[in-house]
Amino acid sequence: MVSAGSVCIVMATYNGAALLPVQLQSFAGQSLPPTRLVVSDDGSRDATRQVIADWAAAHPTIKVDIHDGPQRGAGQNFLSLLRRPVDEDFLSISDQDDIWLESKLAAATAALTALPRDVPALYCGRTWEVKDALHRRRLSRGAPRGPAFAHALVQNIAGGNTMVLNRAGAEAVRAAAQQTGAIVIHDWWIYQVITGIGGRVLFDEVPHVLYRQHGGNEIGANRGVRATLMRAHALASGRFSEWCACNVAALRAIAPMLTPQNRALLESFAAARSLPPLQSLAAIRRAGLYRQGLRGQLSLYAGALLGRL
Repeated sequence: MVSAGSVCIVMATYNGAALLPVQLQSFAGQSLPPTRLVVSDDGSRDATRQVIADWAAAHPTIKVDIHDGPQRGAGQNFLSLLRRPVDEDFLSISDQDDIWLESKLAAATAALTALPRDVPALYCGRTWEVKDALHRRRLSRGAPRGPAFAHALVQNIAGGNTMVLNRAGAEAVRAAAQQTGAIVIHDWWIYQVITGIGGRVLFDEVPHVLYRQHGGNEIGANRGVRATLMRAHALASGRFSEWCACNVAALRAIAPMLTPQNRALLESFAAARSLPPLQSLAAIRRAGLYRQGLRGQLSLYAGALLGRL
C-alpha cells in the first residue's frame, strides 16, 4: 500500500556511471525520502546499471525498477518513463548527474499539497549551477514574468532536474505522452502540457538542486556568453524554428486536452510563424507571446523579423 505523501522518482540514464553515485545518494539523503525509483536506461555501455543495482541493494526501503529505454535520445527515454502508471502521490523527475539538496522533495511536495488535489500542477524552480568539482555556485535565472502557456510556446523556465508533479499533473502528462511522438526535450514539453491544459506551475525562487555544468549536458544552463552565442546560432541557423515546429506538432496531437483559449493561442502562434516578417511580428505581439527578460523578448521579435520562428 502506498502511503500519503509518497514520491516516485523517474530517471533516464545513459552512460552515467561516473556521476550517478552522488545523485543517488542525494535521493537517500532527502528529508522526505522517495518511495520508488524508476529508471529507464538507454543502452548504457558503462557500469550504469550495476551502480543502480548496488545502490538499490543498499537502500531496500526504496523500491527500484530498471527498464530498457527506447534508445532514441533523451527526450524519448523520458517519454517512455512518463507513459508508465504512477501509484504515488507525486512524480519527481531526475537527471543522472546532479545533486539534490536534502530539502528538495519536502519543499516541492509542500508547495504542491497547498493546491487542490484535482488541479494538475507542476513544481519547478531555480538551481545552483556548479562545475564538475561542485565549486563556485551560481544562482540560475529566475522567472520575473511568471509561467503561462503564452510563455511556454516560445521558452522554457522549468528545468527537468527540478520538476515534481502532483498526482493530477502526472496523470495528465501520462495521458498526453500516450498521444505524443517527437518532442524537443521532455521538460519544455511538460511545461507546455501543464500550462496548456490550464494547470498550475509553481516556480520556486529558492534553489534545491546543484546543477552540474559539463560537456555532456543535454541542454545546460541558459546563461553566459556561450549560452548567448548558442541561442543566437539556434535562431540564425533555423534550429529554433525546427524546435517550434516540433512543439506545435506535439501540442496539436493533444489539442483536445488544451483549454479553448490555449488551443486558439497555439493556432495563432502556428499561423504567425508562416507570415511575412512584419506581419509575423505584429501577430506575435497581438497574441501576447513572451520570453523572460528584455534580451529574451528582443530575440523573439528578431526571430519573427528573420522568419526564424
